[in-house]
Amino acid sequence: MHLDYTGVRVRALAPSLRFFERALGLRVVRRGTMDHGGRWVLLEDPTSHQRLELNWYPRGNRFATPFERGESLDHLGFRVQDLRAATRRVEKAGAVKVAQVPARGRPEVVFLEGPDGIWIELIQSPGD
Repeated sequence: MHLDYTGVRVRALAPSLRFFERALGLRVVRRGTMDHGGRWVLLEDPTSHQRLELNWYPRGNRFATPFERGESLDHLGFRVQDLRAATRRVEKAGAVKVAQVPARGRPEVVFLEGPDGIWIELIQSPGD
């Protein structure tokens, strides 16, 4: 298991993306949509290769909670070789499974909530 990226929740995707690209020099690696209508953009620092995911959720979505300044950490993404074993390990340590997203042509993921309310995303990535 290794930390792959940090996901933050943003109020408006386009202005946040411009900020991280222009002000901080991050570059877009991938972008996509979520099954529930949200959108995400994965950015990477060209020097350190650290990655940041910007997540936007539409109004009315269960993840679109009122935005409070300073509370935009959305989740931490970890790549794992064995999703089931990693999920059991994290649950045994005190996390509670929140959602599981089937593969459908992309890596399968599980979201868990840790004891402090921080969400952890486990991403199936064999061979990593």
